[in-house]
Amino acid sequence: MSNRHLESSGKLLRAAIDLIAEKGYNGVTTQEIAAAAGLSEKTLFRHFGSKQNLLEAAFDRHHYAEEMKKLFEEKLTWELEADLLTVCRTYHAIMNRNRKLIEISIKDEAHLPGFKERTRQHPLQLLEILTHYLTEMGAKGKAVPGNPRMQAFTFMMAQFGAFSNDLEAGRNYPQLELEPFLQESARLFARALTP
Repeated sequence: MSNRHLESSGKLLRAAIDLIAEKGYNGVTTQEIAAAAGLSEKTLFRHFGSKQNLLEAAFDRHHYAEEMKKLFEEKLTWELEADLLTVCRTYHAIMNRNRKLIEISIKDEAHLPGFKERTRQHPLQLLEILTHYLTEMGAKGKAVPGNPRMQAFTFMMAQFGAFSNDLEAGRNYPQLELEPFLQESARLFARALTP
């Protein structure tokens, strides 16, 4: 793929995310997306074929599964609390960076056939990665025996709940700040899982 093609694709992806987040999936046309990107509608169709393909490409490109996989491969210390805190911080940084995509997937899922199943792939991949990590920690004697998949799921749901609160501008629990939550979450899970 040429640099020019990559640049055009990137412009279209960013324009689609911004406009769909603002107006909703059905509230924006491919012509508007192309114009916002400074490109022709023909270029949009040549690169992506349809508005849904464009949005799916944006989601795949900007979501977190690959980034989290890399984190688990390269940045872990095999110290439970430190690793869980790194996972928390990375997860929230990625989710906040992708805030508009998350809002689109929640708001417009009814208008996007098959999109919900596609968006589930990233959390499922993270669940598998985190389960594998906890299994390895158990094998090293650094985590209690149990059900690593359920432990990973519980940890992920705590993080997703905190992100959801943050997504709503903290309206549900305005007095709670994210960083102290991340530290306490990592501390509690590490304490519960350490033999």
